[in-house]
Amino acid sequence: MTLADTLSSVVQPAVVPAGSTRRNAPSQFVLTLTCQDQVGIVHAVTEFLLAHGANINEHQQFDDPVHGLVHLRTAFSGSLELTHETLQRNFGPIAERFGMRHRIHDQTPPRLLVMVSKSGHCLNDLIFRWRAGGLGGEIALVASNHEDLRPMAEAAGLPFIHIPVSTATKEESEQRLLELVEEHHVDLVVLARYMQILSDDLCRALEGRAINIHHSFLPGFKGARPYHQAYERGVKLVGATAHYVTGDLDEGPIIEQEVIRVDHTHDPRALATVGQDAEALALSRAVRWHCEHRVLLEGSSTVVFR
Repeated sequence: MTLADTLSSVVQPAVVPAGSTRRNAPSQFVLTLTCQDQVGIVHAVTEFLLAHGANINEHQQFDDPVHGLVHLRTAFSGSLELTHETLQRNFGPIAERFGMRHRIHDQTPPRLLVMVSKSGHCLNDLIFRWRAGGLGGEIALVASNHEDLRPMAEAAGLPFIHIPVSTATKEESEQRLLELVEEHHVDLVVLARYMQILSDDLCRALEGRAINIHHSFLPGFKGARPYHQAYERGVKLVGATAHYVTGDLDEGPIIEQEVIRVDHTHDPRALATVGQDAEALALSRAVRWHCEHRVLLEGSSTVVFR
């Protein structure tokens, strides 16, 4: 099977197997939507939830006057008998009436595939937050083009898959990645300092479902030795940017940015240490917000309900 053959099977969000966690917990859902600003949107949503015996736990809304759009996120709960299928089916006529782009998410934690190379600070932070229950999703496995971080992953009880990458094997390696996404029912791919450029085909297959961390405020200090570049320029702020992956290298829709103030006493090694802190913070926030369905994609930008 070629990479092209595999794409169609992974473009849609993965289906979580039956018997997943929280089966017996009270039903929890999140509705997200975007549509043209018009009268009656909130009334239609609240009336729909009332009709289904649902209770609103959290509601956030952004009216965008520049583009004339409304972005909305509503978290709600209902009886154990209230199902995702019922809500999705019954909300359809409302979505059609208002021209909404919408999703209704159930309480199943998204499953994550974390991609790494040799730097372990982001992986270590993600594992810590996952084990503490603060990541919002479940890390299913770790994959890497190197063996360096196998001990870290396996110490956390996570499967570690080595996928070597070379110019000759790049297409085969990306096909293997897509197979892992399907086999492990992965909802989100997290590039936690994965130092390989993804092909346009792979970026399209994972559109809206892959997050990368970049070691600067984009587009500054691209390429190798970024903190040496920063040192030579005498920077006063070190930052990191978490963004969705697109075919435009390091220019996808931004989810979160973190900044830490530095001064002339920071040599390249000290800048790298500070920068790693910023990277870990920005990435973990972006992953959690995505997993909690707080990020709405809108063209080349995002709306983030924190």
